[in-house]
Amino acid sequence: MTTDARLPKTYDPAATEDSVYAFWEQGGWFAPAEDAEGDPFTIIMPPPNVTGALHLGHALTITIEDALIRWHRMLGEPALWLPGLDHAGIATQSVVEQEIAKEGLTRHDLGREEFIERVWTWVGRYRSRIESQTRRMGASCDWDRLVFTLDRTPREAVRKTFADLHRDGKIYRGHRIITWDPQMLTALSDVEVEYEEEEGKLWYVRYPFVDDDGNELDDGITIATTRPETIPADVAVAVHPGDERWQPHHGRLVRLPLRGFERLMPIIPDDAIDPEFGTGALKVTPGHDQLDFEIGERHGLETISAIDWDGSLTAETGLYAGMDRDEARELVAEHLREDGYLVKEEVHVHNVAHSQRSGVVVEPLVSNQWFVDTTGLAAEAARVVRDGEVRIVPERSTSVYLQWMENIRPWCISRQLWWGHRIPAWYCLACDGKEIIASLPGGQSDGRTGSREPISGTVSELRAGGRSLDEIAASAFDVAIGEHVAPIVGHDDPSACPECGSNALIQDPDVLDTWFSSGLWTHSTLGWPDARGEDLEQFYPSSVMETGYDILFFWVARMIMLGCYNMGRPPFETVYLHGLVRDPLGRKMSKSLNNAIDPLEKAEQFGTDALRFTLATGSSPGNDMRLTDEHLEGARNFANKLWNGARFVLGEAARVQLIEANRILADGRDDALVNNVVGPDVAAQPPRLEDMWIRARLKQLIADTDHLLRNFQLGEAGRQIQDFLWGEFFDWYVEASKIRMQRNQPKALQDYSPMLVLIDVLDNALRLLHPWMPFITEAIWQQLHAYLDDSAKALIVARYPSATTSDADQEVLDRFGVLQGVVTAIRQIRADYRLPRSVRPNVWVVADEVAEPLLSESIELLQGLAQIAQVNIIGTRDQAPLENAAATTVAHVEVIIPLGGLIDSAQERARLDKELAQIEGRLKGAEAKLANEGFRSKAPAEVVAKAEAVAADLRAQRGTLLERLASLP
Repeated sequence: MTTDARLPKTYDPAATEDSVYAFWEQGGWFAPAEDAEGDPFTIIMPPPNVTGALHLGHALTITIEDALIRWHRMLGEPALWLPGLDHAGIATQSVVEQEIAKEGLTRHDLGREEFIERVWTWVGRYRSRIESQTRRMGASCDWDRLVFTLDRTPREAVRKTFADLHRDGKIYRGHRIITWDPQMLTALSDVEVEYEEEEGKLWYVRYPFVDDDGNELDDGITIATTRPETIPADVAVAVHPGDERWQPHHGRLVRLPLRGFERLMPIIPDDAIDPEFGTGALKVTPGHDQLDFEIGERHGLETISAIDWDGSLTAETGLYAGMDRDEARELVAEHLREDGYLVKEEVHVHNVAHSQRSGVVVEPLVSNQWFVDTTGLAAEAARVVRDGEVRIVPERSTSVYLQWMENIRPWCISRQLWWGHRIPAWYCLACDGKEIIASLPGGQSDGRTGSREPISGTVSELRAGGRSLDEIAASAFDVAIGEHVAPIVGHDDPSACPECGSNALIQDPDVLDTWFSSGLWTHSTLGWPDARGEDLEQFYPSSVMETGYDILFFWVARMIMLGCYNMGRPPFETVYLHGLVRDPLGRKMSKSLNNAIDPLEKAEQFGTDALRFTLATGSSPGNDMRLTDEHLEGARNFANKLWNGARFVLGEAARVQLIEANRILADGRDDALVNNVVGPDVAAQPPRLEDMWIRARLKQLIADTDHLLRNFQLGEAGRQIQDFLWGEFFDWYVEASKIRMQRNQPKALQDYSPMLVLIDVLDNALRLLHPWMPFITEAIWQQLHAYLDDSAKALIVARYPSATTSDADQEVLDRFGVLQGVVTAIRQIRADYRLPRSVRPNVWVVADEVAEPLLSESIELLQGLAQIAQVNIIGTRDQAPLENAAATTVAHVEVIIPLGGLIDSAQERARLDKELAQIEGRLKGAEAKLANEGFRSKAPAEVVAKAEAVAADLRAQRGTLLERLASLP
């Protein structure tokens, strides 16, 4: 990276960021330093989808993880941030299916092998996009270690884990209820479901009692449902055993109140029923609701399916068979109404689950799928958190995690897709052919798309039609496996059936849930299950797993379960959970609201550092944040302030260096000293109060930053660094240094003693800020490096500051605080009375025994900072001219400024009277609003509190104006 003698006049992120990032990569500084000391610090990057573009969730993740890794790298630790990409099974397959649909084709037309080739081609074109966007955010991850979830080692990890879990009885096939996408025709994980608030109806349906002969009675039990189309699958009515209303009816029978059905159903007691909800009675439909399925298991109830895989109604629904579920819902309700079983119906607003990928309403269906029995795995995953082996930040999420672990259900891991980790289970057609339905390419065109209708049937039927076992095994692209067919599972592909020796084997057509391979991420990325290499030994377990709180259960819990199972210990020490980034109105970003914010557009508009700083300082662990342009503008202004302040320091350093060089040469001294800006002459000077103060504040900031970072309070640490740089270093110390430099110009270097402090404090501040704003700090530090005694070639690998504070530091801070109080009071009086900068008034300061010696030693500094002509330090206020004077009191002092000759009293009185009238008018309106009982009783508490705060502020402003009017002659 090239450097110039001076920084450009303005900071241009677009002209800086690419070259700085290239400089880091070329330096090889993203990899763990081989000579680094101490324990390694590791973050395994949550792998973004290979299909995706960078969104704000990614940007926040990158910001937090990069800040942590840069901090630990600068601490001198072996720091590894390992990047990765997720194959994103359903998302990627959905995109490619849409692409081939433009050609009039489906994946079945292509066949599995050709379709997978198409997907790999698509991935090859687009995977670099997310990588380049991650680089754009300044991610300092070790790109040489980039891992894709379908790389060889992760594939081996998936295979071994599946085989081991199956061997241990923790993976099985069976019929259970799952979440189903009727358009994509696959099972989904809960994280692939989004809830949208919709207006629907709540139907109250009477289920009539029957007598001993099965005759319907006039009375019955009423239930409320949002889905009357599932009534054909009802098998019972459940009530809470302690609900006195229904205790006399336990075991009694009711009839299914729908045309064409004579089904009698029992009323059963179950503790899962909420007696406070609705009528306290629940229709039990085990085929279409998770709770009902569990009730059905407990009571041995039949499971009936009313909704088919495509969302239509099954043959089990009688005259509604084949209808769309929405159409059937209205017709069932109409029949119930006509037949006298619909008690009432109400408009009902509720959250409806939609597939994240297809957008359609999902269905809970009972299906023959692969499941993980999570009971034992979850118990161990709960123990390591409960025992403190894994820490969750924020701590309040620990109880949520443990509650989930204690109530965990079997995990459905099979997906009816072709893209992903194919389930490593095989079936012998010779042994189990009767229960395997295979679809083979062939048949005739359907006349619409040109695709071929497959030839389907059981293996026995296909063999009877002349197909050989080998042909079926080689050609079947879609199969359905019977419930009792025994799979062949092992670490290696089987070559023959271990029972009959046949080589006519067919692999399970499903792929694994993406979260299964992601659950192995912390060790599959480091080389497991291959021979344990250096990376696995050095960097497992990782230090921090940083991700959103919304996937604590879906991903983090599964990583802990599988890490403990495979490795015998948890996969990480700390879980850091960030919140969601919401829009300016506090809404979650979504396609339906059209409120998504592109982080790269914001980086282009405000600079990447400004975006990163806003995301980092606007959030705290586990809490959501709102992203607004105002916040981004504030961060960009901070970047500009930093640039301009550093430009001043560097400019003065260059000028002082030239003066010192000329002096050294004139004295005939060694040329080697020409470039030494901070020589012994400077260092030997007695420190000034402002020098000691800024150094004490810097030490305090360094100590506070270390404490905050170790407690994952990145936002607060960043805010404190910003406050120090903007509000103290640039606005106080730099201004104080200008006074000395201007007075002594252009004498030798020893008269420029602020230079040593300016360079040192700027250097340390840049190091502190670097994890949050890496681009601008590196660009400045490269210019500053010429004046430093530091062997580091880049800020990214320079040492992070460390410091401890003392009582002496606090004494300095207190002393300078008195001076700041006086200056601030004078500035406030100047602002209140609108004194122009050119006007330099005389000031009288009534000081006590603490302030008097301090102010007497700092007259010149006080005059320069407050822009006043003369300071008179007095012991009592009667020594000051009090007529037509403004006065204010701060700690230890009273400041008095005579206004005679400085302002036009009549003009000032008129201005204050006008301002007072405006304030009193606003106050009158605010008090009238608060006096309105309707407002106080109906408005939310926070709105009332805000109104009270506004009124209190207006009263304070009125009091100040009255005081100022009273002081005028």
